[in-house]
Amino acid sequence: MRAGANLHAAVTIHAMFPNKFFLIGLVAAIFIASTGCSPNFNWREVQGTDPAYTVLLPAKPSSHSRTVDLDGLHVTMTMTAAETDDVNFAVASIKVDDESQRYAALLAMQKAMLLNIRGDVAQQKVITLKDGTTMTEIHATGKTSSGSQLSLFARFGEHGQDIFQVVALGPSDKLTSEIADTFLSSFTPH
Repeated sequence: MRAGANLHAAVTIHAMFPNKFFLIGLVAAIFIASTGCSPNFNWREVQGTDPAYTVLLPAKPSSHSRTVDLDGLHVTMTMTAAETDDVNFAVASIKVDDESQRYAALLAMQKAMLLNIRGDVAQQKVITLKDGTTMTEIHATGKTSSGSQLSLFARFGEHGQDIFQVVALGPSDKLTSEIADTFLSSFTPH
């Protein structure tokens, strides 16, 4: 009786574990699916200097500045950006000396971003960063000029005289909320 019980237990335990070929196939399928669907993000810490901030970007960034018109306010916008697998990540900033114009400039930046993608806000909330800076966080959907679906995850806020726009933008099938959160939550103004 005891030998039969041990044999039954061995058969039951063996049936609980899949065979090694199944496991190898499962691991290979997961690897192929994960590499085929997600871009190669090489997150690195980037330091902005004027204004000062820290952020994680998924590739080597480039920076440039240009004059922009924000509903009649002409300012120089500085942008540091990186792109991976058609997904763009950018930190843009402007300096507004006149405190009475900062809120209007902030709203104009947000409005311009939504107009660029013909977007609609799906979610919006106010968040507070570790240093006490408050930012408006939005998730919006939009379309390219050819009609492809876009996702936009962004934070807009002011820190002293500096107004920031922190944006992740890309095809809806490539830009997930997890990827966007890695980027957005890493932003810290100094």
